[in-house]
Amino acid sequence: MRPLPLALLATVLGTVVTAVLAAPGGAPAIKPAPAEPVWEARLPGFDDASYEEKVELLIARFEQSSGRKLAPGPKGKVGLKIYTDSGPGIATPVALVKAVMTALERRGFDRENIFLVGLNALRLRMTGYLPSLVSGETPFRGNPVYVLESGRYYDPVWFYDSPLPQRFDPIFAAQQTQDVPNTSTMEQDRKSFLATPLFLDADFWINLPVYTDHPTLAVNGALVNATLWNASNTARFFRSPANAPAAVAEMSAIPELRETWVFSIASLENFQFIGGPFFNSLYTVSEPIVLLSRDPVMMDALMRDRMNRLRRELGFAAIDEEIRTLEFAETLGVGSTRTKNARIIRVD
Repeated sequence: MRPLPLALLATVLGTVVTAVLAAPGGAPAIKPAPAEPVWEARLPGFDDASYEEKVELLIARFEQSSGRKLAPGPKGKVGLKIYTDSGPGIATPVALVKAVMTALERRGFDRENIFLVGLNALRLRMTGYLPSLVSGETPFRGNPVYVLESGRYYDPVWFYDSPLPQRFDPIFAAQQTQDVPNTSTMEQDRKSFLATPLFLDADFWINLPVYTDHPTLAVNGALVNATLWNASNTARFFRSPANAPAAVAEMSAIPELRETWVFSIASLENFQFIGGPFFNSLYTVSEPIVLLSRDPVMMDALMRDRMNRLRRELGFAAIDEEIRTLEFAETLGVGSTRTKNARIIRVD
């Protein structure tokens, strides 16, 4: 029996969000997610060897704690969702991805069965994930790279339905869809198709976000990389501060996506605390830290606190508390926002 289409699932989840927000006292309608630790390792440097050592340690500790071994299953494949959509300067570090691949190969995966998923071909090429047009070289020769904007990796059965028919580029919004004929129907504009390779073609997948602030979503990190940056026709949500956070929460709670999403791992080699998602080196910070957790909400909440400290130190206002992306996701049982109760386990 084929799983329910995302349209129906999104409708159910949207009803839950509405009910919870309207409930007296804000009592959650869904059982809270179990507390998950956040594993933290300090990097001696940002070179390949440093990443390889610490990533192996983090994954080994995760396996020991969870009892889950990251071994090949019936499909023999694993997907890595990377972030390159702010361009050079703010992208998943190549050294981190190489370290994750090395750890997976050590656990039995063949290199050609470890695939990368990214959104835009130009930004993937600019950040080193697709071959250079000058040299033809890439560190990921032999690894399939799925470019979502090609439209080849969406299944018409799997979609998120929301009545917000407006499309534009979420990063470089000044040049929207000029000179591009709009031949789609209103019905098509309502739908955002999810990239199916991660949860249909792989035994499991790993999320590798990078952190910036975001004017509509508050934090551009683990949740957004796994949802809006992993689907088609989602740029329409960024015109609506009210609807974009709900879309992220609802998509992150899709059972098929959650069941195969083993954890998120993020490097703080470069993250941006204001002005995002456009890259601005004046507001970019580097810390020799790698985080790993099954709870993307807690990771994002911890990074929101980190960004707010930096913003206050430089006299900027904190991230808008009215943007409820993380709270909506917590309501749907995706994770926890209670950073005071965070279980941060250092593995050094």
